[in-house]
Amino acid sequence: MSITPVKEPILPKAQAEAIVKLLKKGERIDGRGLLDYRPIKVYLNPIEKADGSSHVILGTTQVITGVKIELGEPFADRPDEGVLQVHAEFVPLASQTFEPGPPDENSIEVARVVDRSLREPKAIDFKQLVVAPGKKVWVVFNDIYLIDHGGNIMDASMLSSMLALATAKIPYYEEKEPGVYVIDNKRHTSPLPVNTLAATVTMGIHEDVIIVDPSIEEEVVLNTFLTIAVDEKGRVCGIQKKGIAGLSRKMLDQAVEIALNKGGFLIDLIRKILNNPSDYMKPLETNQY
Repeated sequence: MSITPVKEPILPKAQAEAIVKLLKKGERIDGRGLLDYRPIKVYLNPIEKADGSSHVILGTTQVITGVKIELGEPFADRPDEGVLQVHAEFVPLASQTFEPGPPDENSIEVARVVDRSLREPKAIDFKQLVVAPGKKVWVVFNDIYLIDHGGNIMDASMLSSMLALATAKIPYYEEKEPGVYVIDNKRHTSPLPVNTLAATVTMGIHEDVIIVDPSIEEEVVLNTFLTIAVDEKGRVCGIQKKGIAGLSRKMLDQAVEIALNKGGFLIDLIRKILNNPSDYMKPLETNQY
């Protein structure tokens, strides 16, 4: 198995040492508490031609997610369910360490974690996406674009995906004759059926210190990360670990407790945005990036 070489951002030695020194004292270089998120800004439906979209800014990390819903065939082993496909692309302008080309292991990992975090709690009711059992279903494409990398890509991508899906609408269609469908993408019938809201909480770990929402500078210094997905019912829906250091049971229990608490904070934020969507509308300017 080949592994794509990963270029790490260059961090001055003095800054790296300062980050570690502060963490040991229970402090962070940007003044946040250990369990605090950076400021979060959200804009809904910035992509006019998408069936649903969102633009999330987490600190200096920016992610745009577009959702496109098309008619397709179901999986052979799930003829009575719609299909979800999650893709992630790290745009080269997002970081000097990113290069053009096909998705590498890092973007594939983000796509898989977001996919699992949506699929495990059944965030989408796939059974309601069936048009003709065994023949035609709605296929939901969830495309994530990282346009500015400032750390914690995972949570920004999940937050952006959940908002884009929760605001997505199914295109209007007509069956002109048996098995022949005509879709009008300019019209929509109903919202995408969302069962539950979910979020991921990513933590960086240094010895016995856990921090939430690591910045890019902290990611360079830390060598162990844990992402835990939770839903609005208070369930843990998935765990992804990255790094060589092991975790004690005590540390894992602490991380789960943190994830449930901070995940609740993110889900409350999602619910607030969905309850007042007009407050979060902003068109995406074509020359903005």
